[in-house]
Amino acid sequence: MSLARQGLTAITQKRASDVVVITALRTAIGRAGKGSYKDSYPEELLAHVLDASRRRLEGMGVRAGQVQDIAVGTVLMELGGAKSGRLAALHAGFPYQTTFRTVNRQCSSSLQALTDVAATIDSGAIECGIAAGTESMTRNYGSRAIPTDLSSALRESPTQDARDCLLPMGLTSETVAEKYNIGRVAQDQFSLSSHLKASAAAEGGLFKHEIAPIEVDYMTEEGSRIKKLVSKDEGIRPGLTLEKLGSLKPAFKPDGRSTAGNSSQISDGASAITLMRRSLAHQLGLQPLAKFVGSNVVGVPPRIMGVGPAFSTPVLLNRFGLEIGDVDLFELNEAFASQALMTIEHLKLDMTKVNPKGGAIAIGHPLGATGGRLVSSLIHELRRTGKKIGVVALCCGTGFGKSSLFVAE
Repeated sequence: MSLARQGLTAITQKRASDVVVITALRTAIGRAGKGSYKDSYPEELLAHVLDASRRRLEGMGVRAGQVQDIAVGTVLMELGGAKSGRLAALHAGFPYQTTFRTVNRQCSSSLQALTDVAATIDSGAIECGIAAGTESMTRNYGSRAIPTDLSSALRESPTQDARDCLLPMGLTSETVAEKYNIGRVAQDQFSLSSHLKASAAAEGGLFKHEIAPIEVDYMTEEGSRIKKLVSKDEGIRPGLTLEKLGSLKPAFKPDGRSTAGNSSQISDGASAITLMRRSLAHQLGLQPLAKFVGSNVVGVPPRIMGVGPAFSTPVLLNRFGLEIGDVDLFELNEAFASQALMTIEHLKLDMTKVNPKGGAIAIGHPLGATGGRLVSSLIHELRRTGKKIGVVALCCGTGFGKSSLFVAE
C-alpha cells in the first residue's frame, strides 16, 4: 500500500476520540459601510449566529449547557471582543457556566479558534465547544487595521521583516504579483470566475444549509428605522464582466495590478462551528457533518504574506501522509486574486477543485469570521457532492499561512 493510500485510510477511520463537526453555520455576508449590517454591531452578528447554533443543537437534543467553551475569532473588535463577545454568548442563551475567550490570528482567527477548541477537546478538558468568528469592518476597519500608537523604535526597526509588518495589505498583494509574475488580466479573470461561481451557487440555493438568516435594525436613506431580514450574501455581482473589471483603476499603487474588483471585499459577518468528541456525539445519537483531522500554521515573509497557503498546505498534507491529488475540494481564501493564483499555480491545483461556490472576492471577507465561513462552505459542499477530503487555507496579515484538513461524513 502506498504512503498516500495509508494516509487516506488513517484519516477516514472513525475513532471514539475523534473531534467532529456537529453544526456549521454563518450569517449572510454584508457589504461594509453600505450593506444590511451597516447599523449593526459585531457582537449582534455573533449573538445571532450563536443563537442559531444553540437552537440547532437543542433541536438535536443537545442542551446549551453541554457546550463547555466558546472561542471567537475577531481581528478588529474593541478590547479584542473579550467583554462584548461574552455578552453576546450569554445573550444568545448559553449559561454562564459555558466559558468564553477570543482569538486573533489575523484573517485565520476563526479557523484558529476551531483549532484551539479541537485541541481542548482532544486533550480531554472538554467534550463540546463552539468555534465562532465575527467582524464589523463597517465599524472598526478604518481605525484598527493598522496601529497608529506604536513605538517609533520598532516602527523604524533595522529588521526589514519587522518593518514590513506594517505594510498595507494591498501593497503586499502588489509585491506577490510582481514577484510571481501574476498579471492584471489573470487577476481580473480569476475575479470574474469567483463572481460567476458564487452567483450560480446562490441562484441554485447552495448556501441555504450554511446561512442562518438574521433580522437586523436598518436605517433607510429616508431616515426610517426598519427591521430587515438578511439571508443572502450581498457582494456577489451576477452581471459582472471582464470589461467592467478591466476599467477599474489600480487601488494601491499607480501602476499596480490589484484593484477593488480583484481583491476581497470589506465585509461584515459572523460564523460558528460546533465541535464535539465523537464518543459524546454517538452517546447523544448525533450524525456528525465531518471529522476535523488537523491544522497547521507556517510563517512567511510579511511583505508577501499572501503566499502563506502555498506553504502551509503541503506541510499539513505531508503530516497526514497525503498528496495534493488526494484532496477533493479546497476552500482557499481569496484575500487577493494575486495570492490565490500564486497558491494555485505553486501547488498545481486542479481549478475545478478550488472554491466551487466562489470565494471572498465575490462573497466578502469579514476578517474574524472568514475561517468559519470557509469551513461551513467546504463541509456542506463536500456532503452535497458526495466527496470526502477537504482543505481550508488562508493567508494572514504579517506573514502566515494556515491550513486545516476535514473529512466529510
